Amino acid sequence: MTDHSHSPDAIAARIGAPPGRGVLRDIVYGGIDGSVTTFAIVAGVAGAGLSPFVIVALGLANVLADGFSMAAGNYSGTKAELDNIRRLRVVEERHIARYPEGERLEVREILAQKGLSGDVLEQATDAITANRENWVALMIEGEYGLGSVDPHPMRAALATFAAFLVAGMIPLLPFLFGLAEAFTVSAWMTGAVFFAIGTMKSFWSLAPWWRSGLETLAIGGAAALIAYGVGLLFHA
Repeated sequence: MTDHSHSPDAIAARIGAPPGRGVLRDIVYGGIDGSVTTFAIVAGVAGAGLSPFVIVALGLANVLADGFSMAAGNYSGTKAELDNIRRLRVVEERHIARYPEGERLEVREILAQKGLSGDVLEQATDAITANRENWVALMIEGEYGLGSVDPHPMRAALATFAAFLVAGMIPLLPFLFGLAEAFTVSAWMTGAVFFAIGTMKSFWSLAPWWRSGLETLAIGGAAALIAYGVGLLFHA
């Protein structure tokens, strides 16, 4: 866990500009899916006994097309989330304009559930409702459970695509370089990527690095085994 300063200026700067969720979810999401889907194609085609050229062609098509598709999907999903937050802000602004006393009671209830009571509760309610922007922000968080920092659709899309591209190319490298036992090397390299992604996740969680790595390795390995088994059914 990273220590940070608790000086008044540092606290004001940190609380005043929270980072939001960042791109960790998008990177992990894109990296795992890139490795899983590309190696699933490699495993399926190899299981069917087709040539390395076919493996590379299908793998590259997957990395580019599926990576773009995932990025576009993440962009659209994140933008929909952003649009919903903006819609709710308009709804709350309209409610505050039309039903100020009812909305003030909602603010009071939100603050009461956070542990305030008595004169402090009344003073805090008055302070929040005296500023329209703060009032709406509290309602978005307290009534709808949404964060105060808006998501960034393009940043999420680019992070997903970059992670998918990097991780998705790993299973193809042994075939691109014409290595002997390319499939075996690809399997080991892909397993290492799964484990590395899981290990990376542990830096932002309480799980031990080895457990997080093994969990991701198991998920990716299961997908690869399924694809390879399907490929074996079509082996000439």
